[in-house]
Amino acid sequence: MIKITLPDGSVREYASGVTPMDVAKSISEGFARNVISASFDGTTIETTTQLTTDGSLTLYTWNDADGKKAFWHSTSHVMAQVLEELYPGIKLTLGPAISNGFYYDVDFEDQKITDADFKKIEDRVLEISRGKHEFKLRPVSKAEALALYKDNVYKTELITNLEDGTITFCDHDTFTDLCRGGHIPNTGIIKAMKIMSVAGAYWRGDEKNKQLTRVYGTSFPKQKDLTEYLELLEEAKRRDHRKLGKELELFAFSQKVGAGLPLWLPKGAALRDRLEQFLKKAQKKGGYEQVITPHIGQKELYVTSGHYAKYGADSFQPISTPAEGEEFLLKPMNCPHHCEIYNVRPWSYKDLPKRYAEFGTVYRYEQSGELHGLTRVRGFTQDDAHIFCTPEQLDEEFKKVIDLVLYVFGSLGFENFTAQISLRDKENRDKYIGSDENWEKAENAIINAAKDKNLDTVVEYGEAAFYGPKLDFMVKDALGRQWQLGTIQVDYNLPERFDLTYKGSDNELHRPVMIHRAPFGSMERFIAILLEHTAGNFPLWLMPEQAIILSLSEKYEIYAKKVLDLLENHEIRALIDNRNETIGKKIRDAEMQKTPFMLIVGEEEEKNGTISIRRHGQEGKGNISVTIEEFVAIVNEEINKTLKVFTV
Repeated sequence: MIKITLPDGSVREYASGVTPMDVAKSISEGFARNVISASFDGTTIETTTQLTTDGSLTLYTWNDADGKKAFWHSTSHVMAQVLEELYPGIKLTLGPAISNGFYYDVDFEDQKITDADFKKIEDRVLEISRGKHEFKLRPVSKAEALALYKDNVYKTELITNLEDGTITFCDHDTFTDLCRGGHIPNTGIIKAMKIMSVAGAYWRGDEKNKQLTRVYGTSFPKQKDLTEYLELLEEAKRRDHRKLGKELELFAFSQKVGAGLPLWLPKGAALRDRLEQFLKKAQKKGGYEQVITPHIGQKELYVTSGHYAKYGADSFQPISTPAEGEEFLLKPMNCPHHCEIYNVRPWSYKDLPKRYAEFGTVYRYEQSGELHGLTRVRGFTQDDAHIFCTPEQLDEEFKKVIDLVLYVFGSLGFENFTAQISLRDKENRDKYIGSDENWEKAENAIINAAKDKNLDTVVEYGEAAFYGPKLDFMVKDALGRQWQLGTIQVDYNLPERFDLTYKGSDNELHRPVMIHRAPFGSMERFIAILLEHTAGNFPLWLMPEQAIILSLSEKYEIYAKKVLDLLENHEIRALIDNRNETIGKKIRDAEMQKTPFMLIVGEEEEKNGTISIRRHGQEGKGNISVTIEEFVAIVNEEINKTLKVFTV
């Protein structure tokens, strides 16, 4: 008998040779019908794999990320089978699962796949799937594998780099592929499939190699799921921050300025400024002091911090000056500069904590193929702050930062999130700096603070920064997509590297602990995500223009100006549309700009000293007539509902 430990901690005994599917059936026949993949002691296995030793078993359904991974990888096998049928002589390479589906890289040689072929491929994939063919993994010798793929240089290269005894093939129906495992029980589970696109891809990502054709696809266990997914993609296109940013005149890019370097237009700059002032006000309450540091620093600064070793080879190259041997770097991070600010004078334990905050712009050379609107740029501004405190103050300071992050999320409508505790890789410690002792202290501080704050947490190993563990806030947007927004990091290492000290109550010198924090993260990325989350309908307190005044004719422009002056006196952002256009055209344009309130003025409004209000997105619901004072109250009430009050 062997002992199988399940995720809930329960232990069950089974005869040696039991399979994951057998275990699932012993739990519940209904549950077993939904199980599509499994892992044993952290290693992905088949649901038919025989278990012969004690260990921990996890069973996955479609609702689990690992279940989807197995589902999509299995579908890539079926698609590869169809591609071989329809395009004889092609050479298959690799077909992994990705975040929302899968792809297969194929050398089509002289043949070509086009959009017109997609439906034929999809139909054949579903036809094969209905055969309910089992996926069967079997071991093969290196010689057998090389013999099968003697005419495929790509598979041969992969096999050559594998050890004999570690090579497996996966069979289903009439198709065999080199594969290390992770499949659903049979093809019958695949009920819907769509090819999303084709693109070029170099073999193994190396532009020196031959360019292959990458066929992207996705699949689902129900046709309804595919339909909903495609509708979600269409909604995502409508919400694309690049499209909305252009329509709302927030930002632009110029090839003459350079790829990945956004230009903020007046409305976008005003939006950024409001976000900055919002956070600066909270930071002032929280005891932060604003600092400003240069956009460049001597190379030695980043060698000391470790950033040069981390980013140097793949970032902007050193800037040489006329002085021999003098080199500067574009700033990749703000923290080394803040360490040097701390080092300007000696500190006592009575002076701590010191909280330095800066909206500091940093630069990293992202590859051109990785640039994407505002979410991946080469120059971005961080709402950075660094707290230098005693070890005894660490817990309280960390919790205060959590409160600040939650305040930011609450005021901007991000309500669905989890806190990811990002720790070191359990095995590979080479990519981290600092002692094990300091890492353990830092990791425990984060775990305990998150627990005390009752955060909904997940632990991810290998996701820590190179200098310390993190608490990353993973936010779901209106489309259910997950983004990392806001991060807090505990760092014992940079204080050592920069020889930071304070005098303790014992009159001896001690090392401060450093907390890195950025509730927004990157301003550029945050605004991009906020744009897509709200579809450009920002909270009222943040909108570039909160109201637009539309006069029915030029006869009422004097009254429109009077209304504008009164609104500005109440700090409501408004403007007048006095173009020689019809009122219908003005309303349509205001709707396109997502202006929250349209204030229509004409003869009746001028006579009664009122305005006629039309809300954005409420066509057909009719306008309401109110006084200026009543409108101001409406605006302030809505702002007060969404803009939280930060308390310390």
